[in-house]
Amino acid sequence: QVQLAESGGGLVQAGGSLKLSCAASSFYSMGWFRQAPGNEREFVASISWPGIRTYYAASVKGRFTISRDNVKNTMYLQMDSLKPEDTAVYYCARSGVQSGSTLAHEYDIWGQGTQVTVAS
Repeated sequence: QVQLAESGGGLVQAGGSLKLSCAASSFYSMGWFRQAPGNEREFVASISWPGIRTYYAASVKGRFTISRDNVKNTMYLQMDSLKPEDTAVYYCARSGVQSGSTLAHEYDIWGQGTQVTVAS
């Protein structure tokens, strides 16, 4: 049974950086989603298999960078210039759509989530 586990969350001041990590599955695209209290889960970024294509939500484009290391089977989300509105639980997930997907229903396995809090 494949399990995903996020790491790297925490508390950071606005303008700061964090780097999230998650185990990645070979031959699957991977993605990051986030959910803030009272909000729906939203797409953040995705990366294709083996990693040529990336997609970003407009709200994070230019600030966040998704990447994967297929030797280490690990996916990353480098988050720079963080804003208080980035505060949420961040989830990594696996999708059978190898080209990458922005749609939550196309992801079949999800991690438990890691809290990211950005203080103003």
